[in-house]
Amino acid sequence: MFMYKIGVVGDKDSVLAFKAIGIDVYPVIEAAEAQKTIDKMAMEKYAVIFVTEQVAKDIEETVERYNRQMIPAIILIPSNKGSLNIGMQRIKDNVEKAVGVNIL
Repeated sequence: MFMYKIGVVGDKDSVLAFKAIGIDVYPVIEAAEAQKTIDKMAMEKYAVIFVTEQVAKDIEETVERYNRQMIPAIILIPSNKGSLNIGMQRIKDNVEKAVGVNIL
């Protein structure tokens, strides 16, 4: 039986805590490094990839490319510096698209 994996990509301070709960962590510094890491994770059958909003804002085209696919699911999370509200806006947009009205 094949098991999918879960990983997180972001700055070191934001992602290190995920290691304690068994999630694979990939600390990155530059946008190009983040793109390569996410592409590699997708090829290695990660089903869910959490990406900090600070990293995601610099690699929008990569995030959008994977949003058109079933797997991996790219989930934006706030970093230790706080939220940019990008993740919440995406949730609102998806709910509005599905329901026809913004109920959030």
